[in-house]
Amino acid sequence: MKYDFIIAGGGIVGLATGLRILEARPGTKLLLLEKEDSLGRHQTGHNSGVLHAGLYYKPGSLKAKLAVEGLRQMVSFCQAHKVSHEQCGKIVVATEPDELPRLEKLMERGVANGLKGLRRLSPEEIREIEPHAAGLAAIHVPEEGIVDYAGVVEAMAKEIRNLGGEIRAGERVERLKEAGGIWRVETPHGAYETKQVVACAGLHSDRIVSRSGMKPSAKIMPFRGEYYM
Repeated sequence: MKYDFIIAGGGIVGLATGLRILEARPGTKLLLLEKEDSLGRHQTGHNSGVLHAGLYYKPGSLKAKLAVEGLRQMVSFCQAHKVSHEQCGKIVVATEPDELPRLEKLMERGVANGLKGLRRLSPEEIREIEPHAAGLAAIHVPEEGIVDYAGVVEAMAKEIRNLGGEIRAGERVERLKEAGGIWRVETPHGAYETKQVVACAGLHSDRIVSRSGMKPSAKIMPFRGEYYM
């Protein structure tokens, strides 16, 4: 079968990419392939569900821009599709005097990154927001929040199908071959042809590129984060 676009990866990046393509180009023939039996099984389904505001990122950096714009677009999507979310805000607390200058720098970064409603908190104001927290000072970041990313995946997949896109789970991209401007994408269940392949396979995106015979411009180095309670 022939498509205009094939997306490799059924996490939130692959789904969001497919959705944006279909919204921008009505009538596009698009196929999204996911190697697992269901969508969102990797990073998308194994995270803390935070709507991250990008307070810590260097102003002007791509990470800062994507964090702020991505948060607001995600909130808009959740509102439009009735996905469970809450902009409950967060507080960043300084508990020692030597942390106060760093807290002020974070405030400056947040303002430079365009975050709305940032404010400094006194010890009393900290306890008003979170009675179990204590510190010398804090920053309140009201745009930060939490979201049901499984709900986001379900809503995005539904919208892709509504716009005429196809989603096939349980199909691992094994080989990619290009000839005459057309890509042949091979999976255990068959082969597909497309004009464009978009690798959205998370930590495996560089491997997808390698299977095409091209050398990836960057190599992904995975790191696992841990929470200590």
